[in-house]
Amino acid sequence: MQYIEVNNLTFEYEGETVLDNISFTVAPGEFVMLTGENGAAKTTLLRNVLGLLKPLKGSATISKKNVAGEKLSIGYIPQQIASFNAGFPSTVLELVRSGRFQCGKWFKRLDAADHEHVERALKSVGMWEMRHKKIGELSGGQKQRVCIARVFATDPDLLVLDEPTTGMDFKSRNDFYSLLKHNSQVHGKGILMVTHDHEDIKNYADRHIQLVRKEDSPWRCFAMTSCNMPSKPQS
Repeated sequence: MQYIEVNNLTFEYEGETVLDNISFTVAPGEFVMLTGENGAAKTTLLRNVLGLLKPLKGSATISKKNVAGEKLSIGYIPQQIASFNAGFPSTVLELVRSGRFQCGKWFKRLDAADHEHVERALKSVGMWEMRHKKIGELSGGQKQRVCIARVFATDPDLLVLDEPTTGMDFKSRNDFYSLLKHNSQVHGKGILMVTHDHEDIKNYADRHIQLVRKEDSPWRCFAMTSCNMPSKPQS
């Protein structure tokens, strides 16, 4: 089965083609990176995948079920997700814990497994030590990491990430990529991530999709190339 399936997708803005004849898939347990130069409509492609935009031609579909036959859960991290101001009242821990209430627990107390998910999510982005800080006290990069942790805490089947490592240093980025690889290999998550850090990530991703300018076309018309990449062994 495929969690994401894009077939011959073409998309236009006001009559101008920005994506042309795009086809690819993302399977359970697969970590796919999507790159392209500035203006290559990478975010536009993600929005088509998520159903936020409608293609002119072709299709983009997400599976309704996961590998266990249950309803597929999706974790979406858009660009610059963090926009909390200094007066935001929640602590880091409270915000990430709120992600667990999406899992059918609105009227239930969080149990030990929920707290374990929250702790693991915060540690994965290096924010566990700051769990009692108010969100409004954090830097932009720290807020971004907390928002990523909240998505991780929901334990989704499919992760769709749009440049999530903005504001992270080299070590934090590589720790994050290692975590994604672990989630795809060990836990069977499907992952599609837009990134500029393709040199950093190439040892972690299973496949690289690149949006490239189509020959003999206007500069905003992009087609796709795809290649498999060797995965870095995980200990």
